[in-house]
Amino acid sequence: MALRIEQLILGAERQYTPFQAARAAGVPMDLASRFWRAMGFPDIGQAKALTEADVLALRRLAGMVEAGLLSEPMAVQVARSTGQTTARLADWQIDSFLEGLTEPPEPGMTRTEVAYPLVELLLPELQEFLVYVWRRQLAASTGRVVQAQDDAEMVDRRLAVGFADLVGFTRLTRRLEEEQLGELVEAFETTAADQVAAHGGRLIKTLGDEVLFAADDAGTAAEIGLRLVETLGEDPMMPELRVGIAFGTVTTRMGDVFGNTVNLASRLTSIAPKDMVLVDGALREELTGARLAPRSEKSADAAEAYRFALQPLYQRPVRGLGIVEPWLLTRRGA
Repeated sequence: MALRIEQLILGAERQYTPFQAARAAGVPMDLASRFWRAMGFPDIGQAKALTEADVLALRRLAGMVEAGLLSEPMAVQVARSTGQTTARLADWQIDSFLEGLTEPPEPGMTRTEVAYPLVELLLPELQEFLVYVWRRQLAASTGRVVQAQDDAEMVDRRLAVGFADLVGFTRLTRRLEEEQLGELVEAFETTAADQVAAHGGRLIKTLGDEVLFAADDAGTAAEIGLRLVETLGEDPMMPELRVGIAFGTVTTRMGDVFGNTVNLASRLTSIAPKDMVLVDGALREELTGARLAPRSEKSADAAEAYRFALQPLYQRPVRGLGIVEPWLLTRRGA
């Protein structure tokens, strides 16, 4: 039965060794191996483990390189980014989704007996939904990139980057049962993802007790940071939260972000008070320049409807980043 389910998902019989698949696709064996590993699959020797779909995938990747649409390193990156993203999705669907749906409805039935007809029904629907979401995300990402001022800005862009970190998570791992801990992490990630998306940001990645998000402008990032603290603070089971946000040039690669701005946001998070948001001077300048916050409370125009308030904290040295002056971000009038 397990083999039947596997064949149903793969959509074809395993009939090629890696060498045969590479030859059928017209791809050098070393390049085929690089694509295969980049997608996240282990070396399989010369076992007959590949299908006609594997041959077609190799042919497509190699064809884009031959046509000059992608360089060879870029094609490997395409394979790697797609493999990493879909591997996590597949793990989640099996661990959480299918596992919960395949509880045997009657005594004597096995989970496998329930799984086959369920997969048969769900597979085409999930496949269509996956393609739909991917196209929507691709359209949104393309829209952001084409708005860049020049080619350099497409890769090294000025963004607001924020971390949100659960306080005392290590202690919780020793105190909670595994199932409780899993539920807490899922609730945290779900709430964070919803708030980031709802207010116009992008969730870059989740790390169990920490999430990394980005936004095109400082106002969006500030709103997300405060919303995270407010929303998660309403849950009595959730630990306190610390948020740090920085603004500046960010290098983007394979959906992730890198650079001093990201490092600074991480450091701000580590020194933020519980249930508070710290921002750097650059983000403060963006907020005041956009008239979303006053430059100081003393000089604030009483007629101006500012959204945020900023309070300077003591300057402090941050390893690798020099002297940093953090600013405490709150809602105006809070």
